[in-house]
Amino acid sequence: MPRNDTIELGELTDSMFYILLALTEPRHGYLIMQFVEELTAGRMQIGPASMYTIIKKLVAAGLIHPLDGDGKKKSYLITDAGRDLLRDDVKRRQAIVEDARFILEGEGHV
Repeated sequence: MPRNDTIELGELTDSMFYILLALTEPRHGYLIMQFVEELTAGRMQIGPASMYTIIKKLVAAGLIHPLDGDGKKKSYLITDAGRDLLRDDVKRRQAIVEDARFILEGEGHV
C-alpha cells in the first residue's frame, strides 16, 4: 500500500503522527523538527524535505493550516479534524501495543 493512502485510510505514518503532535501548538519547520527530536530523545528525526512534503499533504487533507506570519517562517497549527485523526490514531496504536503484549506475555517474553 502506498504511504500516500494512509491519511485516506484514517491512519498516520510515524512522521505524520509526530508532526501533528508538534502542531498542537503553533510551530514553524525548524521548531517542528526540534520538537520531534527532543520528544523522542532522538529516536525519530525528520529531515526538511520529508517534513515539508508531509506538511503539504496534511494541509491538503485539512489536518493542519498555515498561520499568518512574518513571511520568512511559516507556522502551522493542527485543525479540529487533525486533532480527531490524531486521537483515533493513538487508539489504533494502543490497540497494536495491546495485541503485542497479549502475544508476548502469553509466551512469557515481556
